Amino acid sequence: MIPRQFLFAFFILHSAFCVSFASAQHLSTQNKKAEKWFYSAVDSYQSRLVERATGEVGKAIEEDPSFTEAYILRGDILADGQQIEQAIESYQMAIRTNNPFSPNLYSVLANIQKKIGRYADARLNFQRFIESDGIPETRRRQAEAGVKSCEFAMYCVAHPVPFSPVNIGDSINTRFDEYINAITPDEKRLYFTRKNARNSLTLDQTQEFEEEFYYANRDDSTWRQAVNIGPPINTHGNEGAVNISPDGNYLFFAACNREDGYGSCDIYYSKRTGAQWSVPENLGEVVNSPQWDSQPSFSSDGKTLYFASKRAGGKGSSDIWKSELQPGGKWSIPVNLGDSINTQAEEMAPFIHPDDQTLYFSSKGHPGLGGFDLFYSRRDQHGAWKRPVNLGYPINTHADEITLVINAKGTLAYISSDIPGGKGRQDIYQFPLYNEARPLFANYFKGIVYDDDTKAKLEAHFELIDLSTSKTCAESSSDQQTGEFLLVLPTEKNYALNVSKDGYLFYSDNFLLTGTNSEVKPFIKNIPLKPIKIGEAVILKNIFFDSDQYMLKDESLAELQRMLEFLHKNPKLKIAVNGHTDNVGTEEHNFELSRNRAKAVFEFLVQHGIAQARLSYAGYGFSQPIDVNTTDQGRANNRRTEFKVVSN
Repeated sequence: MIPRQFLFAFFILHSAFCVSFASAQHLSTQNKKAEKWFYSAVDSYQSRLVERATGEVGKAIEEDPSFTEAYILRGDILADGQQIEQAIESYQMAIRTNNPFSPNLYSVLANIQKKIGRYADARLNFQRFIESDGIPETRRRQAEAGVKSCEFAMYCVAHPVPFSPVNIGDSINTRFDEYINAITPDEKRLYFTRKNARNSLTLDQTQEFEEEFYYANRDDSTWRQAVNIGPPINTHGNEGAVNISPDGNYLFFAACNREDGYGSCDIYYSKRTGAQWSVPENLGEVVNSPQWDSQPSFSSDGKTLYFASKRAGGKGSSDIWKSELQPGGKWSIPVNLGDSINTQAEEMAPFIHPDDQTLYFSSKGHPGLGGFDLFYSRRDQHGAWKRPVNLGYPINTHADEITLVINAKGTLAYISSDIPGGKGRQDIYQFPLYNEARPLFANYFKGIVYDDDTKAKLEAHFELIDLSTSKTCAESSSDQQTGEFLLVLPTEKNYALNVSKDGYLFYSDNFLLTGTNSEVKPFIKNIPLKPIKIGEAVILKNIFFDSDQYMLKDESLAELQRMLEFLHKNPKLKIAVNGHTDNVGTEEHNFELSRNRAKAVFEFLVQHGIAQARLSYAGYGFSQPIDVNTTDQGRANNRRTEFKVVSN
């Protein structure tokens, strides 16, 4: 749809036309009847009597076929009625009369041509406008940007990217509008917004609509019938832009004009327990501003919220910002993503991929093919966002493309579009994402946490730690009722995993994913947490030594820090640190090696404030295997460091 500022090309909004012709004290026609019909048409048009104005301006042109201003007025009327091709033809007729007219006509014509994908024609008219006399410098720069934009669009059309959209079917798409919102990392559930009719089964221009959230579950490759997410999330008001945290525990969305709001639209959240969502709460006045705040996207790190906002201090009318969840549940002051992402125009609809390295968003300000185009940006080695890349034609067109969602694998994209042949108006489509635009592959770890003794399901804290930096890169928790968890694992890094709960020994695991940016099987495993009691042991899977050495490697620091935290949290606890080896080498050598490795952990703990009286250490060589010594994996399992509860 052509924005109104382009429709009333001269007579209503452009004073430049009025000045250029009023100062001449005459129109381009000498025909009094044509002039009379023309002024009558102007009055009718300004009164929004469109049909009458159309007839009157037509009669003016019949009286004088070279009447420049009449062709311009007819172009405005046609554009206002969305008859864009006819409007362009009328503006071009005005130019062909060879009578004087404001150079603004070139600019108006170029902008309309660009918006329907006639880039070569638009470029020509932008250039004609630039070459006209008396053009304000600001308008000249805008036109020069228009030329570059058209040239970019022409290049994209000449070099299309792979795009083969497939409608995802009747179980989700209807004759109403459906907008894609989120898909879970395991691709078992899809969330979307449907724009339902409020009171009538008919669809017309005056119909009132209500936006509500839905989800659909997938069996193998088939989506089941979509289900309304229901209260307390959906209300009689409008909710939009729903986003689900990658672990499935939190839902974020935007709602407007609520009593507890701080601006026109605010961001709200809800927490899932079992199958139930809590009553949504406003994120508060730190995240929400007196202006418009919407379109949240929550990162797989479990703490960073990206969103679009029109708050003060931005680069343009709408920018992308981020806020981080702090210890204690408060949000940090939002930070603008900066010049690499935001422009003086509008940026909207951020989608942070589960790899936490690739951001997809929509923008009017970066070089594109239409109004809003879809872009992606990646972080550099310092964490800064690189220059955005246009997703290309025909993913982007002369129309507005706003919302894009990518699966965790990075292979499949979902988009909302009114492509001809759909089920209704806006439908949800999927398509294979071409290689250059794909994010890092993101795997996931999924299962249930339970009490090892009673088998009761537990809510436990998950912490994913980058072994190379010892920094926490993701946090999550298992469901309070079901014990279920899902943790996203971006590839190209090695991770330590720590699962903890008060009153229990922590669980240690690792995922060595460097060099595995390709599809591999998800990690499916249930986690038994052992209550703290004498005799129970924890295998420390992230204590590392070089082969046949006993000096702790730097990658061990994350696990050692978690041991310190555990011992400080349980000050009466006494533990024994034990070392074990495989059966390669002599019994005497392995006994000494395992003892020295246990001693290295013991000394670290003592040096960092744990009383020596609470600790002991021992080496057992290969006398206590937990696996066979006939395979590489079995021997790796037997080479271990563990601690055992001695007293509590």
